[in-house]
Amino acid sequence: MRIDVFTLFPEWFDWMRRPRHLTNAALTAGLELRCFSPRDTTPLSNGQVDDAPYGGGPGMVIRADVMAASLEAVYGEPADRVRERRRVIVLTPRGRPFSDAVATELAGEPEIALLCGRYEGFDERVHDVLANDAICLGPFVLAGGEVAAMAVVDAVARKLSGALGNAESLAAESFSEALGGGLEHPHYTRPAVFLGHEVPRVLVSGDHGAIARSR
Repeated sequence: MRIDVFTLFPEWFDWMRRPRHLTNAALTAGLELRCFSPRDTTPLSNGQVDDAPYGGGPGMVIRADVMAASLEAVYGEPADRVRERRRVIVLTPRGRPFSDAVATELAGEPEIALLCGRYEGFDERVHDVLANDAICLGPFVLAGGEVAAMAVVDAVARKLSGALGNAESLAAESFSEALGGGLEHPHYTRPAVFLGHEVPRVLVSGDHGAIARSR
């Protein structure tokens, strides 16, 4: 699987190649994380990527031709055809809510391109002509799409074969089908007593049936 991130700050993603589940996914599932800056291929002078919005208003808007040039440079085909071969996702408050089910869906894709907005976001034609999906991390506004992209990469990568040390960890975790989309039970470990709070007695009873019912 390959995940391409289009961002004005590609260096922010350097650390994401280090966590264990991401390195595992790279080794066992062929996960490849690449980052590209639209500034490197912009058709405008001095690395410009944005412009003032038509109709007036505060802030700047990332231009559609800038994003098209970036997509064409990476994929070597017309920008409006890039989405025919892969999922091209805009990270935006207007997107569909990101969930565990969406992460599982994306983990089944051979290629994903994540477009990180900045300022007032993208020219609408990026959504209409260049992308074929849009995802929202939650009902709040971030300075850009980078944090949302990191969340998508992290959640998708751990779904890939071999990413986790114990594959059973995926079977019955929060929001999984096994739990009906609900939350996982609380976990306890040593010490048995911490600041006067004891581990529930059922967990140290040795009665696995009772433990399962409790969980």
